[in-house]
Amino acid sequence: MTTQPVSAPLLIACALGIEQFALRVSERGGAGGPVTVLRTGMGPAAAERSVTRVLAGPALRDAAVLATGFCAGLAPGMHPGDLVVAEETRDPRGSVPCVGTELLVKELVRAVPGRTVHTGPLTGSDHVVRGHERSDLLATGAIAVDMESAATLLSAVRTGARPVAAVRVVVDAPEHELVRIGTVRGGISAFRVLRSVLPAFYEWHRSLLLPRR
Repeated sequence: MTTQPVSAPLLIACALGIEQFALRVSERGGAGGPVTVLRTGMGPAAAERSVTRVLAGPALRDAAVLATGFCAGLAPGMHPGDLVVAEETRDPRGSVPCVGTELLVKELVRAVPGRTVHTGPLTGSDHVVRGHERSDLLATGAIAVDMESAATLLSAVRTGARPVAAVRVVVDAPEHELVRIGTVRGGISAFRVLRSVLPAFYEWHRSLLLPRR
């Protein structure tokens, strides 16, 4: 992989206002370059439009991109507040491999001790997944689903070669199904976990600046 420039920016993309708030209030700096937290809006079409637009500008043209926010877990035994580090994102248009998965897992365990971190494919959907749809997606090998990560990463790599990753916090799981994801409030465990993940993202970003041999 090509070494990123020393001042390489980091674009952190999320969909919901509450996700953006969690990331902003916990931001303390310390990444390997400028950091932008982008609220894309809900759904794959909104994510694609927003990410493509900001990456077209000169400030973020070379940015590394990390998709984050909440997701629905697919595997039995997942709980709200668990973390998902994508090995790849998938949607009907294709898959995108993620960079630095092992480092993200290590840093997330350090940043949010006691939380379970799952790794595997993260699949995309254009709607909130419920009931039998969970088992159908689990049968494809995916461990979690959300509406924006796959579109975000696919849009990012289509605009230019760059490191990409996706980290999601489980807010909805087979045994803990919500009425709708928009009911998430600051008191639940998933929000508290999301507030704590930025140090791991910064370490991932800094690792991209190290010389590759």
